[in-house]
Amino acid sequence: MNIFNILTMIGGLALFLYGMSVMGDGLMRFSGGKLERILEKLTDKRIKGLLLGIAVTAAIQSSSATTVMVVGFVNSGIMKLSQAVGVIMGANIGTTVTSWILSLTGIQSDNMLLSLLKPSAFSPVVAAIGIYMYMKGKDGSKGKNIGMILLGFAVLMFGMETMSGAVAPLSKSPAFVNILTLFSNPIFGIIAGAIVTAAIQSSSASVGILQALCISGAINYSTAIPIIMGQNIGTCVTALLSSMGAGTNARRASFIHLYFNLIGTIVFTTLFYVAQGVLDLAFVNQPATAAGIALIHSVFNICCTAMLFPFGDKLVKLAIRTVPETEATEAEIKANRASEMGLDERFLERPSFAIQRCKAAANEMADKASDAFMLAMDVLKNYDKEKAEAVIRLEQECDEYEDIIGTYLVKLSGHDLSREDGQLMSLVLHAINDYERISDHAINVVEAAQEMQAKGISLTSRGSLELDAFGTAIRDILMITDEAFISSDRNKARQIEPLEEVVDNLSAEMRQRHINRLREGLCSMEAGIVLEDILIYFERVSDHCSNIALCLIEIGEDSFGRHEYASEKTKGSDPEFQSTYTRMRNKYTLPKIQEGVIG
Repeated sequence: MNIFNILTMIGGLALFLYGMSVMGDGLMRFSGGKLERILEKLTDKRIKGLLLGIAVTAAIQSSSATTVMVVGFVNSGIMKLSQAVGVIMGANIGTTVTSWILSLTGIQSDNMLLSLLKPSAFSPVVAAIGIYMYMKGKDGSKGKNIGMILLGFAVLMFGMETMSGAVAPLSKSPAFVNILTLFSNPIFGIIAGAIVTAAIQSSSASVGILQALCISGAINYSTAIPIIMGQNIGTCVTALLSSMGAGTNARRASFIHLYFNLIGTIVFTTLFYVAQGVLDLAFVNQPATAAGIALIHSVFNICCTAMLFPFGDKLVKLAIRTVPETEATEAEIKANRASEMGLDERFLERPSFAIQRCKAAANEMADKASDAFMLAMDVLKNYDKEKAEAVIRLEQECDEYEDIIGTYLVKLSGHDLSREDGQLMSLVLHAINDYERISDHAINVVEAAQEMQAKGISLTSRGSLELDAFGTAIRDILMITDEAFISSDRNKARQIEPLEEVVDNLSAEMRQRHINRLREGLCSMEAGIVLEDILIYFERVSDHCSNIALCLIEIGEDSFGRHEYASEKTKGSDPEFQSTYTRMRNKYTLPKIQEGVIG
């Protein structure tokens, strides 16, 4: 083997790893976060977790990615440790699918049909289809993602073929044979497999490299088996690194992954060498094949799962003993708080899923902001100290939500987002700002109520009735906005701008009525100042509701900037707007002024 073979092997390895990365990214983008959401919802039973772990890992071709996602779920409280066990075990089985696909490179036959299964036969066609779909597809489209998957697969297979061809002469190299003989020692083989897998952070890739080396014919099963055992241990490094700085349960989840593979390796290796010593297994000294490597990889993971699945609770207890509870630092407390909202930093590598978690957190914030303002309106009507304190707590929570969601979105913006995900990010960024301001106005209303309570200020009976009627419109616009935002219902969002116009008219009418009462000496100046402040807060809340609704409509219609639906010109000519406005104007009216009624 000369220097050119070595360079070819390195180039083939680079293509192989790059192709695997591109294919994996394409698969994850194509899933659009759906697989992660399935994992999130359907792991209530361990057997379900096992099957889902197999399916998800087989689909995205990465047990490390699945395990890191599980660590994030556990850290966020979305998944319990007992649920994580099944998914982790399933991920180990699912990752063996890759090795079976790569074993196609080892096909040697003169049969036409079998020859067509060799990557060298179909990879060029796959690459041609992939590049066409990738070039023609729009950014973030399914067609472009499928093209990316096909291109990654073709590059992966081409790299595998290149490596296999480059290492073929190694069988004649005494130095290479001597090194492999060293790895036939179980300890050295396991260590070598673990180090290589930890370095490239992919057991699928390291198994593929081993399969390529098998083409040389210099690797027998006595060498390959310990290396495969080590590869299963090395893949745990990704999850362990991911759990650093995470919550206690997240670190425990990564240790469950480690213990599963470590215990399985110890038991499997012990049984294998005992069987070899007693039965003198003939195949051990035979040259390993790519298909043989895939078979051993699958048998190992399936047997480990069968053996340890009934003892999942024991693995959980072992992980709890390994990682006891500790007092968290201030930074860890903030990170844990973000994780409790579902915004774990591990999800950033899955942008589609991460933005969905942001939307879910923003939905929670929307509920809290609306609850705060509605509670503040109750305090204004009948002052209650406990309710006032509850409003303050809700406003503080909204501030926290805006800070954490906003910070998370800034980090997420640095990742490659699809067009739809980018639009959703824009909506969430706008909405959390508006909802935070709504919660601030809830505090303003409570402060107005406290001022009235402290100074003994009260509105006239007529003023109170008018404020109640006005408050009904505010409650409804908040409720409609919440429903529209949470469910992304653009039809419902279209009801908000007409209602906002009604709110403006009601506010103007209340001001005029109050001025009339002042002129007649029926209301005090102090009460008038407080009422003016309250009207401003109510109007501003409706303005923020309008902002959220317009952003939702704009994104739905793929138009940015001030939406035409809100323009004065359109308001006067749009039949839908006018119809909704008229209906709401008739629904929300101030009490009629009756002759001879005082107050």
